[in-house]
Amino acid sequence: MLFVCMGNICRSPTAQGVLEQRLAAAGLQERVYVDSAGTHGFHQGAPADARARQAAARRGIELGEQKSRRITEEDFAEFDYVIAMDHANLSTLRERCPPEYAHKLSLMLQFLPDAPGEEVPDPYYGGSNGFERVLDLVEQAADGLLEDLRRRL
Repeated sequence: MLFVCMGNICRSPTAQGVLEQRLAAAGLQERVYVDSAGTHGFHQGAPADARARQAAARRGIELGEQKSRRITEEDFAEFDYVIAMDHANLSTLRERCPPEYAHKLSLMLQFLPDAPGEEVPDPYYGGSNGFERVLDLVEQAADGLLEDLRRRL
């Protein structure tokens, strides 16, 4: 499972951390590999944004080991799910994705029934409330994603 945002320092590492926590709680951490990447390499090798790490830590979610990276062509073959945080990044993924893997692409909030929108908003230029909002949405969507995973496993 690969989560994707633009820079891979806010939303996608948050989604990775949330899903890793959910998988561990469900005893599925050995069966599902989770990673995150960005459509752009702005922050290559950088840790998750400090505000994202702090917000996640307040909820018991660890983001400390993650390092930003740019999505590669191999990722489309390797991962069963390639999940974008918003339409702009989904569009970029569609442009880069080999046609035989296009069925793997989706939006994070597709896994949240009755979502308040279709996108996880980018909190980068806002205050700490934006990171809390990202966590709220990602945690709710992760529950739906976990159910989808259980059906597949």
